[in-house]
Amino acid sequence: MGIGVGDVDGPYGAAVCASGLGLKGPRGWAFRSVDIDAEPGALVAIEGPSGSGRTCLLLTLTGRMRATEGSVEVAGLPLPRRMSAVRRISALGPVAGVSDLDPALTVAEHLRERALLQRRFDGSLRALLRPRAERAAAARERVGQALAAAGLDVATLPKQERTAVRDLGRLEELRLSVALALIGRPRLLAVDDADLKLSDAERATAWALLRSVADSGTTVLAVCSQAPEQALVVPTGTATTPGADADTDTAVPDAAPATTGTSTSTDTGTTTDTDTDTDEEGPVDASTETGRA
Repeated sequence: MGIGVGDVDGPYGAAVCASGLGLKGPRGWAFRSVDIDAEPGALVAIEGPSGSGRTCLLLTLTGRMRATEGSVEVAGLPLPRRMSAVRRISALGPVAGVSDLDPALTVAEHLRERALLQRRFDGSLRALLRPRAERAAAARERVGQALAAAGLDVATLPKQERTAVRDLGRLEELRLSVALALIGRPRLLAVDDADLKLSDAERATAWALLRSVADSGTTVLAVCSQAPEQALVVPTGTATTPGADADTDTAVPDAAPATTGTSTSTDTGTTTDTDTDTDEEGPVDASTETGRA
């Protein structure tokens, strides 16, 4: 399912290496002293209670937030200097307040919208000049592969592809979010609250899904309250300041292309730069975005 991205060589999945990583704002530390050494294709569980900086860490590792201290590289790309490049090779699954699904839209509408964005912003000029029927067939194939990888069979939904998001169960909603992210064929997939509101059986199914995505070569970062076995666990502990986690007060949605050079301040006291890279890569491709602005 993988395709090469930009100037990044090596295995398809993105290695994630961090040392002494921390993020601080006026209200205190969201997280601090985080060390990670994850190989490409690893399943990384960011474990901790709500309010312990889990989501801030997730957004930092995907180039959406800027760390205060420490060092981190994703696929050999140093952050924060190569934030744009990291955003291009990573994708967000469900992250509350950042990549939420629209409850009024149907499954088909979400998939169609994501496929159109992918074709518009991620295709080469040669691909854009292909006949319409050929482009449509390629889009259907990509969507089908993403749905299969996420284990979402639309034929089993109440109204099949016309099922509205509001009518999906928690597990089906998770599968849809993952499928939408995988349409972009990212090297790094980030999922927030992977085990939220799931029964024991559903939780096991969700982790099996994320494990299968990792086994296919894509590195997976998943926020959770309790990590599963056979996952690389990154504990966040307890946040220095209550409410410092982005679970409720989150960063600017990554659906906004980073071209303005401005930054947005959040209630966590941190800032997320829409385009602060000093590299030569240009603006963020909207195809990396996994949510609606």
